[in-house]
Amino acid sequence: MPDARDPRAFFAAERTLLAWSRTSLTLMAFGFVVERFGIFLHMLAQKSHGDMKQGPSFWLGLGFILLGAAMAILAVVQYKKVFATFEPKEIPTGYWTNLSIYTTLALAFLGVAMAAYLIIDLK
Repeated sequence: MPDARDPRAFFAAERTLLAWSRTSLTLMAFGFVVERFGIFLHMLAQKSHGDMKQGPSFWLGLGFILLGAAMAILAVVQYKKVFATFEPKEIPTGYWTNLSIYTTLALAFLGVAMAAYLIIDLK
């Protein structure tokens, strides 16, 4: 059994949060690629620009982006639940415990902003 002052459990929880952050970022990037792939296919078909409509790739890509943003928010919620179980002596003194939370929430905000931009750009 590890020592009560051993911060390995805390750092494991933080690594898990950051792993979920990377996964959500990957989903958002994949969604953006899928969304833009529809434009690429449209260009290959050499259709006129005015005839362009949003097909399944747009909605599928938008879904991946929003899924990634939701996953980031849920990862923060889960981390906060685990973090609440730690005692102050298990957390290294002077450690910025909220840095990973703020980074993940910023990632989620940017994902929602990207989805909003794509929807606004639709018009």
